[in-house]
Amino acid sequence: MLFDRAKALTLSDFDYELPEELIAQHPTAKRDGSKLLVMDAQSGEVKHTKFSNLVDSLKSGDVLVLNNTKVFPSRLFARKDKTDTEIELFLLRELGNNLWETLVKPARKVRVGNKLVIEDKITCDVVDNTVSGGRVVRFDKNGGDFYKILDEVGKWPLPPYILREADDKDKDRYQTVYAEHRGAVAAPTAGLHFTEALIKKARAKGVEIQYVTLHVGLGTFRPVNVEDITKHQMDAEYFNVPEETVTAIKKAKEEGRRVIGVGTTVVRALESAVMYPRELEPGDGWTNKFIYPPYIFRVVDGIITNFHQPKSTLLMLVSAFSSKEKILKAYNVAVEKKYRFFSYGDAMFIS
Repeated sequence: MLFDRAKALTLSDFDYELPEELIAQHPTAKRDGSKLLVMDAQSGEVKHTKFSNLVDSLKSGDVLVLNNTKVFPSRLFARKDKTDTEIELFLLRELGNNLWETLVKPARKVRVGNKLVIEDKITCDVVDNTVSGGRVVRFDKNGGDFYKILDEVGKWPLPPYILREADDKDKDRYQTVYAEHRGAVAAPTAGLHFTEALIKKARAKGVEIQYVTLHVGLGTFRPVNVEDITKHQMDAEYFNVPEETVTAIKKAKEEGRRVIGVGTTVVRALESAVMYPRELEPGDGWTNKFIYPPYIFRVVDGIITNFHQPKSTLLMLVSAFSSKEKILKAYNVAVEKKYRFFSYGDAMFIS
């Protein structure tokens, strides 16, 4: 499809009305107890079911690809050495050699050369500024296990639209049951609905389960601040697509079987691993791939995903898989049916 600049979609095209009471503040009582809207990507036809019935919409031979990244407690509260000014520190990604890119609040109080003390258990020095207004800090681990210390002093990184403090329950529910590789500061939320029993049921039907890793960063959720969406720049996130997953996908494609990505992060990881000439290859690296209409998907035949924020890059990605009109029509139906939105909300399966 040729891109017609005269008809290019703008940020305003991806807006919709969402009552605040539909923004989920807590997870459902059971992981797979959420609603599931099943949508035909071509016709836009929708039907309603429960996520626990997902297997009814899957076929024997489908390859279901999950993101096995693991969220860690990346929100820290510190004080400035000597002044005792309170600072909130949000870890974004590790740069190596004890260096981390972070967000800080209040940013005006944190300057290069400052030392921050976190509950008298760990300290860090502010060594640089970032172009996005954050800070680069170097931690002094004092010979301790850094992640063990984070588990003790860190807070769970719930999204800002969840208007409450994280509690002990979030440590379980804001993490997938198959999380393995630590490095995400936000959960791959489509995967939060899966239980071990549901995965076992899918396997029993003949569905093949494969994994990729994409460490979800705040860039996935960063607001788009330009009306011309082609000018938006995604933050880079680390991804890994293993050889086993690539082999399984290629075999499925050869045999005409579906590949279904669980979450936009899986879709971005797989599409980022497509190399010239349009061939999926194993590998790892950093991706800032931004998918918006029009886009030709090379790998996935279906997407399981949550309902996303207005004007977000995530909404643009799912719109590219179907169409902006059909997706927003389905979203309006979800609003009418009182579906729950965003991270702890309900889900949809588009195929």
